[in-house]
Amino acid sequence: AVTCEWKGHRLNVIDTPGHVDFTVEVYRSLKVLDGGIGVFCGSGGVEPQSETNWRYANESEVARIIFVNKLDRMGADFYRVTEQVRKVLGAVPLVMTLPIGIEDDFVGVVDVLTKKAYVWDDTGLPENYEIQDVPADMVDKVEEYREMLLETALEQDDDLFEAYLEEGTEPSMEDIKRCIRQGTRTMDFFPTYCGSAFKNKGVQNILDAVVDYLP
Repeated sequence: AVTCEWKGHRLNVIDTPGHVDFTVEVYRSLKVLDGGIGVFCGSGGVEPQSETNWRYANESEVARIIFVNKLDRMGADFYRVTEQVRKVLGAVPLVMTLPIGIEDDFVGVVDVLTKKAYVWDDTGLPENYEIQDVPADMVDKVEEYREMLLETALEQDDDLFEAYLEEGTEPSMEDIKRCIRQGTRTMDFFPTYCGSAFKNKGVQNILDAVVDYLP
């Protein structure tokens, strides 16, 4: 158990290993959580024990966000893991960030909602990043995922959804976030982020998501 501060909020973190030897600890921890973060390996993907723990979290009705970690590793594939979440866990991943580069070339993430790229330098310090425009070769992909994000999130509010589909009216950022928060809390979908915790890349977006979306 560890406590940290983030943007004026106090976060109490309980970390349990996903290994099969710690199934009991995971199960007990779920009973006291307000929200959870399911961490999946970018190269290993959804492993059998992940399925067990995910099922426990469903039974305990713990709202979650997903973090696809270790994207700097050999064989990492963010898109494959999100597909596994869909097929193996039967969950709806709401993709919130996309990776810039992969394996040794992994330098940062694009925030799909704000269309901003977070790019880190090689120092490994979490604060050493720049917010830039989306890389030219990713613009179409970001637009595609943003559209999916909005359509999935806005289903939480019939009026906003109708206005978006029929008139192309995009709601305010506040309304979009409210819909994401609502769908996260009811477990209709799971905001999904990516990065490398070891290299401190993409963790900031996760902490923002804990504050914005989890109960």
